[in-house]
Amino acid sequence: MAKKKETTNKKLPKVHPELQGLDMTINNFGEIKSNMDIDKLNEFLNKTVDDKKLRKKDSDDK
Repeated sequence: MAKKKETTNKKLPKVHPELQGLDMTINNFGEIKSNMDIDKLNEFLNKTVDDKKLRKKDSDDK
């Protein structure tokens, strides 16, 4: 069985100012844990990230 590495110094990643204080971890069961509400994260992603699947293609317009 592999030994777990202990991290003593936890560096905070650079994040967008709207997401300041965001902390996400993955527990032993593979579940993502966050200190921020998932709805707030989804709202931020919806307004800042372009979704290729929702973009209209030029060929569809004709």
